[in-house]
Amino acid sequence: MRRRTAIQSLGALGVGGLWAAANPSFVGAETPASGGETHWLRKTLKVGMIGGKGTLEEKFRIAKAAGFEGVEVNVPGIDVDEVNQASKASGLIVDGSVGGTHWNIRHSDPDASVRAKALENLKRGIEETAAVGGDSCLLVVGHGKDGTPEEVHQRSTENIRAALPTAEKHNVAILVENVWNHFLYDHDSDTLQSVEPLAKYIDQFDSPLVGLQFDLGNHWKYGDIAAWIRTLGPRIKKLDIKGFSRAKNAFTKITEGDVDWPAIEAALREIGFKGWCAAEVGGGDATRLKEVADNMEAALHCSVNHV
Repeated sequence: MRRRTAIQSLGALGVGGLWAAANPSFVGAETPASGGETHWLRKTLKVGMIGGKGTLEEKFRIAKAAGFEGVEVNVPGIDVDEVNQASKASGLIVDGSVGGTHWNIRHSDPDASVRAKALENLKRGIEETAAVGGDSCLLVVGHGKDGTPEEVHQRSTENIRAALPTAEKHNVAILVENVWNHFLYDHDSDTLQSVEPLAKYIDQFDSPLVGLQFDLGNHWKYGDIAAWIRTLGPRIKKLDIKGFSRAKNAFTKITEGDVDWPAIEAALREIGFKGWCAAEVGGGDATRLKEVADNMEAALHCSVNHV
């Protein structure tokens, strides 16, 4: 299995930072490309973005040719052998995964049997992620409609704690995504919300294997992305990227909308972030994926694809 080095530079050590520096198999970080060159952001995408027919290997080759270095698969339920074969043949790295059931089978559900199933799926997803060389599993922790903020907090926390031994066994990080799930921020409030509830949620686990896959486009609805990045610091292990327009209250292509990409890049460099940045926009054929890769480069100067 491929392993990645620590995601944060020594200058950005914080919660889990010392552990990460001493354990070079931790998630996401800068890795030498061909010829010894290094780069600060590595382009990846969600597997569902790769359009067209064909085998998984053929799809992986399309993403690789379009300029992506990695891909995130949906777990649980993948064919491990098929994914490994496609990755090896195409050269596309499976850097991590996304929980495929966490929206419908939620860790915050009032029904204990549903939460038990959510935990089972998370553990199995972690195992499958490790089996294809990935080092992180993106997680939506729950939804505010499942109860009071305190109830959602307690239920989801218990499940993540219960999954941590599996994460530790396989060295796969559980990365919480900031999504529109009505939890840890007020979905219908203004754009000047506090980062503290999200930061405290991550900090309570006191584990380098619980962090954030911070979605830049998602957050533009709630506040100043660059300011949140500076506060969250080393809690951010990976990124998701998409465009968003506050004026239209709608997602856009990465280079459209009104997200302040130069300010975001400056904040990410300030905290010493190095690692994977995942496109999460409308996908398509090779031409469309090349457009997405180019848009990522235009927004944040992500790495080019090193063949």
